[in-house]
Amino acid sequence: MADPRERATSSPPPTLGEGCVRRYDPDELSEENGTEFPEAAELWRKLQEEEKKKAP
Repeated sequence: MADPRERATSSPPPTLGEGCVRRYDPDELSEENGTEFPEAAELWRKLQEEEKKKAP
């Protein structure tokens, strides 16, 4: 089986840390590296409202 990374169109963004604390370097991220999620703010608002309803 061929290496699937050979088909990649771009390289992953640089990372910081090692092991379980490894993460993408936020200073190096751009719109090309992430996903578009324009509904994120609305989702967050709905989740917060649901939490308030559950609270005593």
